[in-house]
Amino acid sequence: MNAIKDLITKEPNGLIARAYAFAERAHKGQLRKSGEPYFNHPRATAEILHEWHLDDATIAAGLLHDTVEDTGVPLETVRKEFGDEVAFLVDGVTKLGHIKYRGEQGTAEAAAQSKAENLRKMVLALSEDLRVVFIKLADRLHNMRTLGALPPAKQRRIALETDEIYAPLAYRLGMHNLSGELQDMAFPYLYPQEYRLLLSTSKEHYEERMKYLEEIKPQVEKLLAEHGIKPLDLEIRAKRYSSLYKKLLRRDMDMGRVYDLVAMRVIVDTLPECYAALGVIHEAYPPLPRRIKDYIAMPKPNAYRSLHTTVIGPEGKTIEFQIRTKAMHDENEYGVAAHWLYKQKTDPSGRVKAPSGQKLAAELKWVQQLKNWQEQFSGQSAADPEGFLRSMKIDFFQDRIFAVTPRGDVIDLPFGSTPIDFAYHIHSEVGNSAVGARVNGAVVPLDYLLKSGDVVEVVTQKGKKPSEDWLRFVKTSIARDHIRISLRKKESAIRAAAAGSRSLARTELKLLVEDRVGLIKDISGTIAQSRIGILSFHTEAAKGGKFHMNKVEIQTNDKKKVEKIVARLQTVRGVREVGYKTI
Repeated sequence: MNAIKDLITKEPNGLIARAYAFAERAHKGQLRKSGEPYFNHPRATAEILHEWHLDDATIAAGLLHDTVEDTGVPLETVRKEFGDEVAFLVDGVTKLGHIKYRGEQGTAEAAAQSKAENLRKMVLALSEDLRVVFIKLADRLHNMRTLGALPPAKQRRIALETDEIYAPLAYRLGMHNLSGELQDMAFPYLYPQEYRLLLSTSKEHYEERMKYLEEIKPQVEKLLAEHGIKPLDLEIRAKRYSSLYKKLLRRDMDMGRVYDLVAMRVIVDTLPECYAALGVIHEAYPPLPRRIKDYIAMPKPNAYRSLHTTVIGPEGKTIEFQIRTKAMHDENEYGVAAHWLYKQKTDPSGRVKAPSGQKLAAELKWVQQLKNWQEQFSGQSAADPEGFLRSMKIDFFQDRIFAVTPRGDVIDLPFGSTPIDFAYHIHSEVGNSAVGARVNGAVVPLDYLLKSGDVVEVVTQKGKKPSEDWLRFVKTSIARDHIRISLRKKESAIRAAAAGSRSLARTELKLLVEDRVGLIKDISGTIAQSRIGILSFHTEAAKGGKFHMNKVEIQTNDKKKVEKIVARLQTVRGVREVGYKTI
């Protein structure tokens, strides 16, 4: 941790040197809970920001970030000494620090309210200048590294906030290493028993896999060299404990089913070398089916780029390889902060000039979506803070997947999303008029759980309205809210129509069908020929898996009309049986 001292030596009258001296004086005599001088914390925060290649103003603000809140220095003094830009960043971090997670202390309502308020402030900081959030992330990283000095209740509160907000936020900003480190440090405080169990059961597996990869590393280097590829680095990366635990929960706690417990990371100079290295590795070691992931051709929504493949190596053991360029590696490590490293020119001293933090925030589509969403539901956050928190975590901070439209557009969704969630993220009308979906070319039910990389085609019908049944399985609040709005309009229309008649005429058709391309469209078109409205359309897999059951509710109970529709449907290719009942 001497980088800041080196900068001060090179530029003794520069912005960072002046901020260092000012903060050191302001915190003189203050101690942390561990007994060490308090100034060690802002200095460590600044060191982290320097490691992330951030600009002088951000590093200076990192040194000064606690002066206003903890030493009584007025913000105007900071502004006078260091200018508007540094004062703006310090003020932003100070405001973020005012509201704390209450965790298990106080009433549940008060805890939810404080969390919601914290999130609202985080959203505002994100949309105004990303550098405020970078300082807060660096501040939190050092606090987590020194969390052991705090009382247990405070340890858990800070760990919970880190796991729920800061680690997912770092991931969304593309800072994968930081996100993993924060989760790993929070894990033993949140799940102490599970952590101890994992340490005892995984140590032998880790050591065995590490030894194995170290032994074959020279073999891989030789293979690549024979094909003219000289890696800049060959890293052996162990899977983080928090990530391992989540994966084991999905694998019935079977360590043998975790292929990437330890992975080999191949870092090369150019993009063509990435694919050349992949070819060499596949030529030497057979790849496992469905375990090749090209995040270069199709990056993750947070811009992560790399090639991943799992192969059968020597002795029949599986190996995961991650192949990327140095630029990709740095972008994956530093995320959005890498813009300071790669996108800007340097001044004569070699220091990196920062792009506008406001401009960078504006370029991130999901940040703007988050701000718009927060503004749209600002009333809900006050009236129903628990609901607001749940929606925000699901829609923006939970594990993400990315599904793809037939045209190749990537749709960023939370884990557990369905074709209906996908449809509403394209457009509300696409969601409202959805009658079916195809994933990777095959018809699937509307409650099908999407996976990253799925190509999704939504089948729509003009005039179709959402089904109340969709509320049972949709994941995102965006979809849920649009469905409820449409249902309210539909109910109002039904009540108005029913006011002029004794009862609402409805019939449910039940169709046992064979899956084929265009079947849902043909069924909908056949019904539409009779000028009968479709009230709902639900698809589910029938027992045995060979056939699908389609339930279609139509707006008539006229027996003659229904029987004509049934007769027509029986002529549609793929329809095996048709039955009906009036409602």
